[in-house]
Amino acid sequence: MKDIFFLHGLPRAGNTVFGSIMNQNKDVAVTANSICADIIGEIYSLQNTDIFKNFPDYNSLQNVAKNVLNNYYKDWKQDYIIDRAPWGFPINLKSLKKIKKDIKIIVLVRDIIEVLGSFLDWSERESSSFVNKYAAKTREEKCHMLMNKEGIIVKELIGIKHLLNYQPKELYHIVDFKDLVKDTENTINSVYNFLGIPKVKHDFDNIKQFKVNNMVYDDAILGNGLHTLKEGAIKEYKEEYNAYNIVPKNIIDEYKQCNFWIK
Repeated sequence: MKDIFFLHGLPRAGNTVFGSIMNQNKDVAVTANSICADIIGEIYSLQNTDIFKNFPDYNSLQNVAKNVLNNYYKDWKQDYIIDRAPWGFPINLKSLKKIKKDIKIIVLVRDIIEVLGSFLDWSERESSSFVNKYAAKTREEKCHMLMNKEGIIVKELIGIKHLLNYQPKELYHIVDFKDLVKDTENTINSVYNFLGIPKVKHDFDNIKQFKVNNMVYDDAILGNGLHTLKEGAIKEYKEEYNAYNIVPKNIIDEYKQCNFWIK
């Protein structure tokens, strides 16, 4: 049976490059954005239907939920799966605890202003960006749209805060984006230590585009280039802009407190 771990990461916090690096290990598969958390959530939501309440077979429903992850990844050849989804979000973690005892979640974080700056820079370079598909036109409006309470950034932030405030430290491992790109080897080794799986030697000078299980992202859905990586040596990675110059000052002042994990 496969060992299944979890990845909860802010968008634009290195999820794709982290996956590309870890997937160099033939025994590891870091997934793209996964639907497994939603599948499990939908299964448990059936408890609220009249059909289920009329004949509440909890044991059989639990059997289905418990086997979602193993069945979903049944045909994947890797021994270790790292499923990416907002697993720290309270309802997702509650459902996960019902089906799995030994839970380990890798948490990718990044300065929230840099996250917003990355989205703004991409939206201004790429017309197909989903950021450009709404009424928001100015940088300020785009940032407020990205930080709406139903959006993925806020959902990930809620999940991170839930983990830090209410969960035992052995359940999660924080990886900061700046450490991932500046101290890559030690950061990746810390992930192996946290997961307790055999280490392999990675090639940090040869970062490739993200690919797993012979599949790649179809970025025509959310915008071209959303998951495109800068190939080559990760030590050469450098933003071609300063997020604090792109993001309006009033937005910085409003949202900088979201970096609550910074000591």
